[in-house]
Amino acid sequence: MGYRPSADLHNANGLVRAPSVVRGGVLPWKIRPHLSTSIVLVMRCAFITGITGQDGSYLAELLLQKGYKVHGLVRRTSAMVTLRIGHLLAHPELHIHYGDITDGQHLMRLVLETEPDEIYNLAAQSHVRLSFDLPVYTTQTVSGGALFVLEAARMLQRSKEVRVYQASSSEMFGNIDEWPQTEVTRFAPQSPYACAKVHAFHQTVNYRDAFGLFAANGILFNHESPRRGAEFVTRKITLAAARIQRGEQEKLYLGNLDAARDWGYAGDYVNAMWRILQHDEPTDFVIATGVSHTVRDFLDETFRHFNSLEWQDVVETDSKLIRPTEVHHLVGDSSKAADLLGWKPQVDFEGLVKLMVEHDTGIGVER
Repeated sequence: MGYRPSADLHNANGLVRAPSVVRGGVLPWKIRPHLSTSIVLVMRCAFITGITGQDGSYLAELLLQKGYKVHGLVRRTSAMVTLRIGHLLAHPELHIHYGDITDGQHLMRLVLETEPDEIYNLAAQSHVRLSFDLPVYTTQTVSGGALFVLEAARMLQRSKEVRVYQASSSEMFGNIDEWPQTEVTRFAPQSPYACAKVHAFHQTVNYRDAFGLFAANGILFNHESPRRGAEFVTRKITLAAARIQRGEQEKLYLGNLDAARDWGYAGDYVNAMWRILQHDEPTDFVIATGVSHTVRDFLDETFRHFNSLEWQDVVETDSKLIRPTEVHHLVGDSSKAADLLGWKPQVDFEGLVKLMVEHDTGIGVER
C-alpha cells in the first residue's frame, strides 16, 4: 500500500502542510485557510521522545531555531535529567511532559493532545554493552517504545497528517562482510540492543506500507559530541584524558581497542533527521561520514592534545567491558542522503575530537 498523502490537503482541523523543500529550507508554518481571503500562519509542532539525551537536546535546539513549537517526553527520576536542555527550559515554545516510552497509553494521550506535525522517536536504552545485562528492558524501550510511537501516530493520522522519524542504528549491520554499509545492506545484529533496533526498523517500514503512515528510518552511524554520556567510549576517553592531566584520575579502563567505527558529530546528524522528515516521500537513509577509525585512533587523536601524556601509559584493558559478541568494523555510505536531502557532515573526525577535548578541558565552548 505504502505512504499515501492525503488527497484533500485540508485535514479535519482545516490545516495544510507547507511544501517540503529541503535544499531551500522549509518555513516552520502551516497554512490555515480562513473563510475570508486572508491566510493565517500556524506554527509547526514537533514531539521528541528522548529529548534530554544527546541527540534530543541538539534536535530541540535546531527545531526551536527554525520556529517550531517543541514538545518533549522526559522520564521522571530522582536525578536531574534535564541538564542537556537546561538552557532551553525557559524558551516559550518548549513544553516538557513527564512520562516513559514504555507507557503506551500515556504516550498515546500526549500525542493526541499535542497533535504534532512531526514525531522524532529518540528514546531508548542505548548503551550496547549494557543491553547484554538488561536485554528485556532494552527491548521494551527500543522495540516496544517504537511500536507505541507508531501506533500513536497511526491514531493521530485519522485527524491530521503526521510524520514519524525512527532512530535506527548502524549496530543493526553487526558483523556483515560488506563495506561500506548502505540502505540495502542486510542486517546481522550482534547484541540485544541491535536486535531490538532491527525490530523497530521493520515495524516502521510495516506501518509505512500497511497503514500509509509517513514513517522513515534514519540509520545513524556513531555520532558524538561534548554532550555524549560519560559511559560511552568516546566521551570516556576525552573526560579521562582531561582528568588525568589535572591529577584527578590515574588510569583509563577500556574494552576492545581494535573496534572500528564511523564517528560523526551529533549536531550534524540531527540536521539529517529533520531533513528526512522534510523529504517528499518517506524512505530510509544511512547517515554517516564514510570514514572509520578504531578506538586506538580515537586515543591517538585525543592524547595528541595533551603533550605531557601518552595514552599507552594510562590505558588498561578490562575484560568486563568487552561485549560477548563484538562488532568489529562499521562504516557507512550516505550517498543517498547527499543526493536526495543535500546532507553532508560538516565536522570531520579531528574536528570532533577537538570539540570534545576543548569542552572537557574547559577551554572551549560547548557546541
